[in-house]
Amino acid sequence: MNSLDPSLALSVLCLASAVAMLLWAEMKGSRLGIWLAKPLASSLFIVTALLAGAVDSSYGQLILLGLCLSWLGDVFLIPKPRVYFIVGLGSFLLAHLAYVGAFLLQPLSVAPLALSAMAMLVVAVFVLRWLWLNLTPGLRPAVVAYLLAISLMVALAGGTIVATGLHVVIAAVMFAVSDIFVAREKFVSPNVANRFWGLPLYYGAQTIFALSTQAHVS
Repeated sequence: MNSLDPSLALSVLCLASAVAMLLWAEMKGSRLGIWLAKPLASSLFIVTALLAGAVDSSYGQLILLGLCLSWLGDVFLIPKPRVYFIVGLGSFLLAHLAYVGAFLLQPLSVAPLALSAMAMLVVAVFVLRWLWLNLTPGLRPAVVAYLLAISLMVALAGGTIVATGLHVVIAAVMFAVSDIFVAREKFVSPNVANRFWGLPLYYGAQTIFALSTQAHVS
């Protein structure tokens, strides 16, 4: 990634501030605070991508699409009813597929791709076994599809390490880990600690993805 120009630096700083506001709202249990801070923080990773020049390349456009779909997912995860969770899960699944498309546009290195795919297979099996008994039968297909999508995303990010750099791989892993905290919150052990670990990882990952579009100009 190139060094940040002032507008990008300001956008990232505002995003970090919005995430801090969101964490405060989560700690206080303020639904109004969450409704204000979460869409704001998510809007700012879209702004960051636009300032970085995402629209100027096919890679950037797909990353931007993934960020916009993630924005929808973030909003749908705020309400409590399960139907919104399912719609949010679908939005994030499509976001991961957009990132998959972006990574497929890059030269892929076989060895890192294979290692990443094997690692994600092990992680996906472990996570699925961990969650399985806590999932209702109706949710199981959706969770399996989501695990497949995010595993593919992380594996392909690993395959692009030579072309895009380690930061994209780190972002993909951060995103995957943040989702583990979402799953723990939703299905295993609801606790504000899940959000305090998961949200910074998630927004950090999305910020890195947004900034990665600077390097692509065609």
